[in-house]
This record gives sequence, C-alpha cells and structure tokens, in this order.
Amino acid sequence: MKLPRLKTILLTPLIGFAVFYFALAVYLLLDGKTVAPLDRLPAQPYTIAIFGASGTAGDGILKAALASPDIGKIHVITRRTTPRMEEGVAAGKVQLTTHMDYLDYSAIEDTFIDLDAVYWAIGISTFKVDEETYGKIHVDFPMLFVQAWSNVGQQPDASFHYISSSDISEESTATWAREKVRAENSLFEFAEGTNMRVIAYRPDYIGPTEEEAQLGQNLVYWFFAPVGAAVRATQIGQAMIEVTARGTEFANGRKLGTRTIIRYSDAYLERKTAHQ
Repeated sequence: MKLPRLKTILLTPLIGFAVFYFALAVYLLLDGKTVAPLDRLPAQPYTIAIFGASGTAGDGILKAALASPDIGKIHVITRRTTPRMEEGVAAGKVQLTTHMDYLDYSAIEDTFIDLDAVYWAIGISTFKVDEETYGKIHVDFPMLFVQAWSNVGQQPDASFHYISSSDISEESTATWAREKVRAENSLFEFAEGTNMRVIAYRPDYIGPTEEEAQLGQNLVYWFFAPVGAAVRATQIGQAMIEVTARGTEFANGRKLGTRTIIRYSDAYLERKTAHQ
C-alpha cells in the first residue's frame, strides 16, 4: 500500500468527525430555543434536602442552592462533611445531618417533615462495586427514602429530583444502564397518585464545579460542552431549583436531558438576575 493512500484512509474518518463536530457545535450555538419566563416567584423560600452532596454532582447542587434566594433552608444528609457543607453551616443555611445507613431512615424521619423538594445525587461507578451493591445504591437507597418521606412529609406538592443518566435502556447489556432505568421506573410508579412528583435528570458528562475540576476533567468538559453533551454540576442544581419553582408544570415522570437541563439552568439565571 502506498503511503499517500494510507494517509487518506487514516485521515478520512478524522476529517469526517471534525466536520460533524463543528457542524453540530455551530447548530447548537445558533439554536435559539429558550424556556418561557416564569410568570411568578416562589411565595416563600423552599426547604430542601440534598443527598450525595459530597460527590461531584451533589457538590455542584449544593453550591447552586447556597447561592439561590429561592432556597431558605438546606438539609444535607451525608456520611462525611466537605468544606462547602461547612461553609453552608457557618452561613446558617445548611443543617447538617450525619447518616450512615441509607436502607433505614427511621432515625432521621423528623428531618423530612417540612421538605418541599429533595435533590438526590447519590451514585457510584460500576467499576467500584459489584452488580448487587450497585443496584442497592441506585435503586434501593432512593426507593426506601421516598417511602419514608411519604410517611411523614406534610407539603401538598413535593418533588423528588433524581440524577439518572443518558443512554439508558432496559435492554442494555450494561448493568448501570439497566439499573438506572429500574430506579426511574420504580420511583415514577411509587409517586403515581400521590402528592409527590419524581423528575429524572439524564445528563451526559457531568463536569465538577470550576473550583473543584482538575485539568483532565476540564478538558473532557470543554470537548463535549460545545456539542451539548456536557453540563456543569452547578447547572444541574440551578435547573433543579428552576423546576422546583415551576411546580406542577413538571408532571411526575418527566425526564430532562443535557440540553434541557442547560435551558432551565439559563432560565433560572435570567430570573435570578432580573430580580436582584
């Protein structure tokens, strides 16, 4: 095989990918789709709980909640503390509850009575645990929580915001993909006919907050962000707050992909700026 022909064979798919990448990036850049402005503000600041605030996604959600005038009180349920949690405690906005057994919430049920919304970000990689443990963390942990919450919660319109994942399917050969679908379906089914709504967030790549991100994580984020396949953890938190404020506009079982998450994050920031 002559060298010029070999170069052509090797370069053709790369050039094709580059053209597709930049075409998609330009299309999204010019995409004018936005979310209709919220026609009302919350009657009073919300009381929320965050689970998994020590992880990448949860830390970003906590950051967004600490900065939000929509949120008056944050219950952080955690096994370990972080500087951001301590910052929230010092500011008087975070009530920290150390809890170790996520299969039994009886000891902390009183914490759930006044919750308007719960932002759930507990998760782990399939590379770190076996299949049974993965299912327990991603399905049993949140299911047992919503059951406990439903027994004591007093708010007439409560919402549970679950971080799922993109590209999931019941027919997938990947454990994580099947278990995330099982978690969604179980939560949706449980909430059906109750005063609770479950909203699933299906992001692609989740980038840590800017101050926590390492170089490699930033490179991955900036590679995928232009084509709508990456979101900052803080943006997920902002989207959750905006969805909470919009109430029953989001019915039980709603699923938000990366681009939708970004749109509601943008809508939240516009609303926040307009009322400063």
